Amino acid sequence: MTNEALKIKLPELIPSVVFEEGGEWITAFVDASAWKTIAQQLRSNEDFQFDYLFCVTCVDWKTHLTMVYHLTSTIYRHSLVIKAKLDRNNPEIETVSDIWRTAEFHEREAYDLFGVKFLHHPDLRRLLLTDDFDGYPLRKDFEDPINMIKL
Repeated sequence: MTNEALKIKLPELIPSVVFEEGGEWITAFVDASAWKTIAQQLRSNEDFQFDYLFCVTCVDWKTHLTMVYHLTSTIYRHSLVIKAKLDRNNPEIETVSDIWRTAEFHEREAYDLFGVKFLHHPDLRRLLLTDDFDGYPLRKDFEDPINMIKL
């Protein structure tokens, strides 16, 4: 499916979708509270079949966090980027690790480095840092007195 066709079909599935203009891939903003349902539909809908989640990351904008999910269909060869805005003080979003297994690792990384809580994740624990590490080193307000990192 072409990018133009995706932009026509996606609002049929997700009426509240908002598109970001520019870029190689279609980028869609969705409400974080609806993400789990949307993810299930993107995976199972015959028109889309986004069967491969190849990247999950988080972006700190100082006022809020944004979760970013990169999806592709190995059947149709189309790609999609989904973004969901999270509250910086209590960043929570449903896990999609039961829909795409690759999310399990990526979500643990975002939890460890940004502090995002993935609700109903099967194994949400630190991945890279020690259990007693204080803070989230990829947040812009993180201060490291030893290495003097300040963004």
